[in-house]
Amino acid sequence: MLLSQLPKGSHALVERVVSGSAEVGAATLRRLGELGFIAGEPVRMLRRGPGGREPLAVQVGETLFALRLLEAQCIEVQCLEACAV
Repeated sequence: MLLSQLPKGSHALVERVVSGSAEVGAATLRRLGELGFIAGEPVRMLRRGPGGREPLAVQVGETLFALRLLEAQCIEVQCLEACAV
C-alpha cells in the first residue's frame, strides 16, 4: 500500500521509498529518506487537505510533515491495523 492511500488516522510502517513516477527523481527520494521515511519507521496519516487532497499531514516517528501527493505516492507502507482503502 502507498502512503497516499492510507486512511486518515491509520498507523503503518514504512517498507521502502521508490520512484512513483517519472516526475520524481533521485534527489526527492534521497530527501524523503533524510526526513525519516526509512524502512521500519512508524508513520501515521493525520489528515488531508481540502477535498481529501493535498497537502497530506503525516507523522513519521515524532515529526509532523506536510507532503504533496506525488511524494506520498513514493512511500510504500505496511498497515498496522485494518485499513479500508
